[in-house]
Amino acid sequence: MASETTLGELLREFRVAANLTQNALAEKAGLSEQAVSLLERGTRKRPRPSTVQALAKALALDSDAEEQLAEAARGGSRGGSQPRTKPLAADPAAVPRQLPPTLPDFTGRADELEVLVSVLTGDEPVGIVRTAAVTGMGGVGKTSLAVHAAHLTADSYPDGHFYLDLRGYGQDEPVRPLDALGQLLRSLGVDAESIPDGIDEAAALYRSRLAGRRILVLLDNASGAAQVRPLLPGAPGAAVVVTSRRGLTALPGFRQVRLAPLSEADSITLLGRIAGDSRVAAEASSAKAIARLTGRLPLAVRLIGARLAARPGWPVKHVMHQLEDGRRRLDELGSGYNGVRSNIAASVEFLAASDQLVERQAAAALDFLGLPNGTELVTTTTAHLLGESERHTEEMLERLVDLNLLESTAPGRYHLHDLIQAYAREQSTQRLSEGARTDALSRVLIFYTGLAWRCQQATHREGSRLAMAGDSMRTVPEVTDVNAVLKWFDTEWTNLTGAFHQAQRIPALRALLPELTLALFGYFEARALWTEMRALFVIGRQIAGELNQQRLAAWLEHDLGIPSAERNAQEESLAHFQDALMLFREIGDPIGQARAASSVSHLLEQLGRLDDAVESAEESLELSQRIGDHGLEGLSYLALGTLYSRRGDTVLANRAFNRSIALATMSGSERSLGKRYQVAADSYAMAGELPQAIDLMTKALSTFERLSDENGCSESHSRLAAFYLQVGDVAEAVRNAESGAELARALGNHQREGEALIALGKIEQATDQLGAARTHWRAAATLLHSPSPHQEAIALALLARTE
Repeated sequence: MASETTLGELLREFRVAANLTQNALAEKAGLSEQAVSLLERGTRKRPRPSTVQALAKALALDSDAEEQLAEAARGGSRGGSQPRTKPLAADPAAVPRQLPPTLPDFTGRADELEVLVSVLTGDEPVGIVRTAAVTGMGGVGKTSLAVHAAHLTADSYPDGHFYLDLRGYGQDEPVRPLDALGQLLRSLGVDAESIPDGIDEAAALYRSRLAGRRILVLLDNASGAAQVRPLLPGAPGAAVVVTSRRGLTALPGFRQVRLAPLSEADSITLLGRIAGDSRVAAEASSAKAIARLTGRLPLAVRLIGARLAARPGWPVKHVMHQLEDGRRRLDELGSGYNGVRSNIAASVEFLAASDQLVERQAAAALDFLGLPNGTELVTTTTAHLLGESERHTEEMLERLVDLNLLESTAPGRYHLHDLIQAYAREQSTQRLSEGARTDALSRVLIFYTGLAWRCQQATHREGSRLAMAGDSMRTVPEVTDVNAVLKWFDTEWTNLTGAFHQAQRIPALRALLPELTLALFGYFEARALWTEMRALFVIGRQIAGELNQQRLAAWLEHDLGIPSAERNAQEESLAHFQDALMLFREIGDPIGQARAASSVSHLLEQLGRLDDAVESAEESLELSQRIGDHGLEGLSYLALGTLYSRRGDTVLANRAFNRSIALATMSGSERSLGKRYQVAADSYAMAGELPQAIDLMTKALSTFERLSDENGCSESHSRLAAFYLQVGDVAEAVRNAESGAELARALGNHQREGEALIALGKIEQATDQLGAARTHWRAAATLLHSPSPHQEAIALALLARTE
């Protein structure tokens, strides 16, 4: 065996020769699997002699092999860049060994543990004190990790291991730095009478006593950097690990280790180690639910595991049901000082007692953060929840981040842990009046409504619905970047729908929902979110009817016909449009009548009732011209163009289409212009005038490209693919079909992607690539199953015909 072989390499060679896994070797040697892993990877280089002996025995090594292993372990502790040290005490019994015991069921944290062990045992430049900070929310396992890492590296610090609870958060007063220095100096053998009264002198004496000695100092539960600075060694040889709920980035040179909750798998493993592996494995789904309901917080998992261990007759599912009641969840997670509620409260109370106003305000703001159903927070929305400016809101949220009561996931975006949300909601019920809670949530809904109207104003510049916008739109600045606001709604959608459904259950907020629903039309239409649109519009329509909001009810009834039409549920769509037309007539709303009549005309045309369709389109045109609404006039001409084309009257069709396109151009509404190009192109294609159809659809594509409207581009590409196939230009047909599918896939628009794949399959069928065509049709059928059963049926029919 070569002399330069490392301890890790030698240990791995012996283990493999013995046909043992790391876990099996750990069990035989009485060690943790992590300890074996760290030794083999070379992260831990200086094991105790007793550890080496236990490994040799477990591996059944002969005396020569055992000596090789021991020599490698001793070799790992020689040389390096650290200075020679002098012992702390001649009597080994007098050397401080203050570390608390490590947890026998310590679980997970492999990456974080490797970082800490590397800091404490790795090669460092000469003159460097090894330092690391472990931070995270209360109960996340900071102390457990720090203590476990300290035990794994204890042999590297033969002159002593100090442990000091600084009591930064909890019922007791934080330890003053001078008192902490006194405790550390007494541990170093300094008489109490010899300890200076001044903090600077005491810190100097402490650093002098540590100089040249290999000592590990674990400072637990620090309130912040100011409490820690006087306790840091000044000379190399020593190492410091600090734990705190507050971020410690103000400590220069410290390796920062931020702890998140455990993974789901590690949470279940920890639960099993406490309550019994076989018991937990037998109820795997309940154990998985417990991991979720405890927020994967180690403290919470341990409390539930201990409860199950103390009650061996209880099914795991019973405890899961106890946790499912959100109002009682914190009660189930321990009472008194060691419970989750007290743990969170300690952090909040620390802020509330701060001498900084913004920190006290942040503590009060937490009550409001528990009001929304969602746990993802955005600065803009949260500012309206709190009734504060965005700048001040961000200052408060960042203070909560500093104390790990909130997680910053991206600039302006935050995540609230489930259990902290439960605590905040509990506190809001106790501290805030019902009126204050309702006002806060209503401010959020009004903001969503105002921004949705501004979005619709940008996407549908001359839209008739904008007349329904209330005061909310005036509280939000006009949108200058429509794509940015569309993306904002994309990312905020989960929060928005959570607020919507929450408001359904609060009588004082229900009246706000119909307008919010109608305001979102521009977003839904631009993103082609027909399923989502229908879900909210059904609720908005019902509430508008209950509250006698007649004009909103009529518009919502009308717009319910649009997702039905997109699903090719034509009779259902026509019924919505006809009901809306009746409602608009009853309340004497000519704008609504004109829009509904135009929609009725469109559906009648699809159903082949051309004469009735022309009558409705002419009614819409007459009404729109009478009231001077050029947007509705353009839609009426569009409908008439399609109808005239269907009846073979090319001259009238061209005239109507040209007038509709001219009105859209005059209005400056690019989106409307693109849509009209598409409708006219489809009409010309149906009439067999493919060159004209390709020209107009190409103009539609260019318009949507200028708008960066990827949905419109995807739809235009798919239709161009069909047109080019009909004229025999296979290369262009394939290029457009693939482009349409790629854009739709990137957007997550299953309907558009499915339609593009149907088109691509037809091209492949026409070029004798039947296998590829069937593959695309099968994929299309899967994608279209939910959003468009009609299109799914087309894909399935194509498959059936080519069997």
